[in-house]
Amino acid sequence: MSIVGRAFGPAAGLLPGASWRKVLLRLDIVPATNVDVYGYDRRLPHRDIVGARMFVTFRLHGSLPVNRVFPPAQLTHGEAFVALDRLLDHARIGPLYLRQAQIAEMVVRSLWDGESRFGRYKLHSFVVMANHVHILVTPHVPSSVWLGALKGSTGHEAVRMLNQRGKPFWQDESYDHLIRNDSEFGRVRRYIEWNPVKAGLVALPEEYPWSSATPGRSPAAGRKA
Repeated sequence: MSIVGRAFGPAAGLLPGASWRKVLLRLDIVPATNVDVYGYDRRLPHRDIVGARMFVTFRLHGSLPVNRVFPPAQLTHGEAFVALDRLLDHARIGPLYLRQAQIAEMVVRSLWDGESRFGRYKLHSFVVMANHVHILVTPHVPSSVWLGALKGSTGHEAVRMLNQRGKPFWQDESYDHLIRNDSEFGRVRRYIEWNPVKAGLVALPEEYPWSSATPGRSPAAGRKA
């Protein structure tokens, strides 16, 4: 699958500074100048086009493991994203709050509210994993409105539920990618809904409760890979 975009920021400490710069430059995250890589933040999608279909991933604060070595080979944009996504899928340490049914359900409700209640986007597919969320949307408003509101409201409610007021819930930076055509749209939707299967959590997408593939969650439920 070819995914072109910007991936999770460097604050996770997966690489030494020089190696981070090589990977991030390939991801077009930072310019080829003297930039403080460790201080870089990605707060909202970098391509803000209302009406354009978009794949967005955001994760829990501190969810990527520290001192893990990132593969040093020449990576495509999609390969770099998938490698980072696998680290999230198989994390055994760090916050995994989205495993808690009440919190996962709250995030799912908020995703649907963004479409049906507030009209901020059309929600095509989603999955809420243990420490990150994938969504495929067509925004009706700028990203500062729809994604800022989504992360802000769910983060506020989650820290209340966890009794951790004052602590960050979501990592500031997000990954985003504009969908170029219908073929890519289908591939990204399958990537999202089959993520729990590839992570070894379930045998079929419809068995995972916090996904648009779950029966009753979406008209596209049960779509085959």
